Amino acid sequence: MSDEPKFLRLTVELTVEVLDVNTLQAAALAEIRHPDADLTEEERTEQAELVGSDDSGASALQWLIEPDHVLQLVDHITEIEPREAVLGVEPSEGPSEEEEEEHDHV
Repeated sequence: MSDEPKFLRLTVELTVEVLDVNTLQAAALAEIRHPDADLTEEERTEQAELVGSDDSGASALQWLIEPDHVLQLVDHITEIEPREAVLGVEPSEGPSEEEEEEHDHV
C-alpha cells in the first residue's frame, strides 16, 4: 500500500419540504443576530436581508445547518479522518420520482 494520502468525496443529497417559511426565516434571523455569530454589523444586515428576501427558505436553512454536522455521518468510522464539509442549499421542484418510489417502499 502506498504512503500517499487517499481521499474520498462523499456526496449526500437531501430534499426537505418547507412547512413554514416564516418560522424558518425567523429561526435563521435569530442565528444571524445571536451575539456568538462571527459577523460584523454590516454582514448581519446583509445576511438578514438575504434571508428575508428568499421566499424559498434556502438561505434560511443554510444558516440553520452546520457543515460540521455532516461530518457526524462518518465520525464512528475509525479507519477514516473527516477533513472537510461543505454545505449548499438550493430550491428544488420536490422529490424526484425515484425518491418518491423509495419512500413508498420504506
